[in-house]
Amino acid sequence: MQPFYSFASSVGCALFVTCGLPQAMAQTKTVTVKTGTVQIETVSRGLEHPWALAFLPDGRILVSERPGRLRVVSKDGALSQPLQGVPNVFARGQGGLLDLALAPDFAEERLVYLTFAEPGDGGKAGTALARARLNEAATALEQFEVVFRQLPKVNGPNHFGGRIVFARDGTHVFVTLAERFKFEPAQDLSNHLGKIVRLNRDGSPPSDNPFVGRQDARGEVWSYGHRNIEAAALHPQTGELWIAEMGPRGGDELNRPQGGKNYGWPLVSWGQHYDGRDISDPPTRPDLADAVHHWTPVISPSGMTFYTGGMFPDWRGSLLIGGLSASAVVRLTLQGDKVVSEDRIRVGARVRDVRQGPDGAVYVLTDEKDGALLRLTPARRD
Repeated sequence: MQPFYSFASSVGCALFVTCGLPQAMAQTKTVTVKTGTVQIETVSRGLEHPWALAFLPDGRILVSERPGRLRVVSKDGALSQPLQGVPNVFARGQGGLLDLALAPDFAEERLVYLTFAEPGDGGKAGTALARARLNEAATALEQFEVVFRQLPKVNGPNHFGGRIVFARDGTHVFVTLAERFKFEPAQDLSNHLGKIVRLNRDGSPPSDNPFVGRQDARGEVWSYGHRNIEAAALHPQTGELWIAEMGPRGGDELNRPQGGKNYGWPLVSWGQHYDGRDISDPPTRPDLADAVHHWTPVISPSGMTFYTGGMFPDWRGSLLIGGLSASAVVRLTLQGDKVVSEDRIRVGARVRDVRQGPDGAVYVLTDEKDGALLRLTPARRD
């Protein structure tokens, strides 16, 4: 993976849709995987570098676009106008509007949590977490407030992280914060770069966080020594947080981050620096936490979910990870905290997010200027 993303060119229209035909006549394709044949249907197109999706109770889908827009995708695939009340974002490089998550009690309060690259003075930027109320018509965000800001803001367009995962208790939220391509600050507990933070829903640090009360550390920090985390999900049985983070030249990692632990970046890595210089392998530092699994060549993980649905029985319990450079959904079969097999559902475009839908299908966002929302289902047998 390169330090700057190189956006893949838009997939030819013959792959997903027939040029000139309306969305309702969109074509599908099928791919063969280890468990059979998967049908890939284009639900909607015309999203500009979409980053995250969430399912609203009425069946519509809320989608963020990195340039700084939120849209609603209706059941027939139609795109809404951009929602009002979205914050100004630092839309450079990998920055912009990032993840979104509905609060666990969304049905009562209609609160949506967002991460975004927040601009600062002198061209600096940092990842921020905000919450707002989605109005009943789903046309605007109201009562918008930033509840947490990554400190310090720094220069540069890379490595914002930004995934949001609510803990099982519903009162705490994890946010993944990348090291902004600055390397060493990931080892410094006095900042938020290269960290996972665990927050109360109002953005304050919980009293039982591992570094609360230390004068040399930020109380919000949960784990540290991370590089760039754009994939995170909660294990449905254990309630533990799992993440997949991007390595440098090689060495993407699957991790199960635990409170207070150091995951090694940039002291160790399964990859190399972009200029070819070696980085010590993790086993040379047994005092640091090693990955559950790693990839070289990289998959560039972005978006992640544990599959619990009934539509793909053979996938139940699998971990599904979006792959930007892999142009696929990477499916991992787990036994406990061990990866025992891997399969790839190749969609032909950079995968930015992957989620299980209420119907048990798998929904995918492609990272393109003319990005798509895809729906994966088992192919029908004639």
